[in-house]
Amino acid sequence: MLFLVPTPIGNLRDITLRALDTLREADVIAAEDTRHSLILLRHHGLEPRELISLHEHNEARRTQELVERLRQGTKVALITDAGLPGISDPGARLIRACHEQGLPFTILPGPSAVPLAVVGAGFDLDSGWYFGGFLPPKSGGRERELRAALGRGSVSAFYESPHRLGRTLDLLAELEPERRVCVARELTKHFEEYRRGPAREVAAHYAAQPAKGEMVVVIEGANRAMLKAAQAAANSGDHGLGE
Repeated sequence: MLFLVPTPIGNLRDITLRALDTLREADVIAAEDTRHSLILLRHHGLEPRELISLHEHNEARRTQELVERLRQGTKVALITDAGLPGISDPGARLIRACHEQGLPFTILPGPSAVPLAVVGAGFDLDSGWYFGGFLPPKSGGRERELRAALGRGSVSAFYESPHRLGRTLDLLAELEPERRVCVARELTKHFEEYRRGPAREVAAHYAAQPAKGEMVVVIEGANRAMLKAAQAAANSGDHGLGE
């Protein structure tokens, strides 16, 4: 059977008793980075029976190997460097293979940066929220995603890298300077931060103090007045969402 096991996104104590039991009992643990995962395992006194790598460069081959082992009744635990496997990390391919082959799997609950960031932003979640993964690295794709987020009635969240954060915030400040955003950074770690405010203010802050570490950018959903203004602009042929 396959077990997808979430691992801490920062604080090594953020792991469930069930996750530790699963890792302890697994015949094989497939890890995105075996060296990184050994730090976590040994912190909790675990010595894996077998530890193998499963990352973006060997995922196709390794999935075939693990499917064969699952057919033989092997208990496989899949972990990534942090958070829940399959969310912007390897895992989806192996789950698809289990569906296609009729092999059993289960997913354990546990840490994920996105829901922490969405809740920590403090925006109204009555209309739900949208997760867009990593923002596109190219400017055109990034602008399309951000325009869509600004025109959405629900909260939007994206992973972003430190060296692209400034460009993302500058674009948000240009498109709609008063829309509130929140940068959730280094969650569960010593320098955890939720920086929230109008896009222009948050952009100015990180222009003066460049950010480091892992982060999620959360954009407040458009209210009825915003959506009405955006629709009027679109109908008039003006595709801009800002002033």
